[in-house]
Amino acid sequence: MNKSHHKIYLGIAMLLVALISVFIMNLDKSLAPAWKPADFFNIAEYSDHQIGYVVNITDENGKFISMACRGVAVGDEIINSEGQRYRISKVRGNEAQAGFVDMDRQFLSYNEYFSNMEVPVAAMKGQGKNLVGIYHTHSDESYVPTDGKEAIPFKGGIFQVGQSLVSKLQDRKMNVSYDKTPHDPHDNNAYYRSRRTATKLMKQNPVAILDVHRDGIPDPSYYEKRISNENVAQLRLVIGRQNPNMSANLDFAKRMMAYANKVHPKIVKEIYMAKGNYNQDLMPTALLIEAGTHVNKKQEAENGIALLADAIPTVLGVAATGPGARGVGAAPAGGAWKALAWILGITILGGGAFLLISSGGLSQAKSRLSNYIGREFTGFMAPLRGLRNKKIMAGKKENGEDGNTGEK
Repeated sequence: MNKSHHKIYLGIAMLLVALISVFIMNLDKSLAPAWKPADFFNIAEYSDHQIGYVVNITDENGKFISMACRGVAVGDEIINSEGQRYRISKVRGNEAQAGFVDMDRQFLSYNEYFSNMEVPVAAMKGQGKNLVGIYHTHSDESYVPTDGKEAIPFKGGIFQVGQSLVSKLQDRKMNVSYDKTPHDPHDNNAYYRSRRTATKLMKQNPVAILDVHRDGIPDPSYYEKRISNENVAQLRLVIGRQNPNMSANLDFAKRMMAYANKVHPKIVKEIYMAKGNYNQDLMPTALLIEAGTHVNKKQEAENGIALLADAIPTVLGVAATGPGARGVGAAPAGGAWKALAWILGITILGGGAFLLISSGGLSQAKSRLSNYIGREFTGFMAPLRGLRNKKIMAGKKENGEDGNTGEK
């Protein structure tokens, strides 16, 4: 290749760079606020619970929906305690807009199911093998009114909140593995460090792992509530959207919010589906819990998370079945059948939609379904036919008949 060719290629490369630069400079300026480097790092998903930075979330009419002290991204979703589901459509600095999606039918079905279920009296005896793992990714998180500051490196007030949950679960005869390993500093790599702790808990074969946090919203009234005759800080459940277990994690969170709010109305404020992983890919019953915020009293957060412990055994299916009590796995009562029908219907519709899309059309879907049913029915009936034939042959031999010819 001679020098003239090098000059031609260099000229083409420079022209492409120039065209790309012109394109970037002429992008719609309305997009600029969402892409400024400062804004990106302020609201990135790995900078959650940063004190002093709050994103206000409203609908298209300016109606308040929620607040978040974390990275808010387009596509994030919220399901409030009434079952209303919203999706973030715009983010501009510390303001975000969300559109109403629908009433979450799955959550409403769980809500109806639990409403028709009597409250179990306690966890079953001898359920020590049903272990719950608890840890803290942000081990410095504290509560200003009682701890004196918002963060205490390596020994934050969040540990006392975690202990409140542990003690209440143990009172309910559940086995708990509480790992107090600190994961400071409170930086972008905290979840990588806490992953080692979560993985260690997984080796004990838990039924769930819970990462307990506190929020950073600077308004104490946002979480303060009087529930079950106690002053509490409400809870928010957070699900990471970027993990393969997202659907299962979300299902677990819906069941938790539905039943916890049935036992202690409004104790769970909402479910927030955020851009992130939060180590929830490790198991389908992994959950991040925010217990109040840094300007709530620590005792309020302890009270709130202790009330959640009343729901955990039942939701995990390890509750007692005393007189009149029913566990999650027990036969539903009354209107609970309707709720289960909704859940089954949603599952069937989802499977049908997948079959239709993957097949490329209605006729192809019918053909695939017919072939599948035919194969399965044939496979199911084959052993039965074999058993029937054996019985016939045995009967013929007893009557002195020839099993091969059918003649005497």
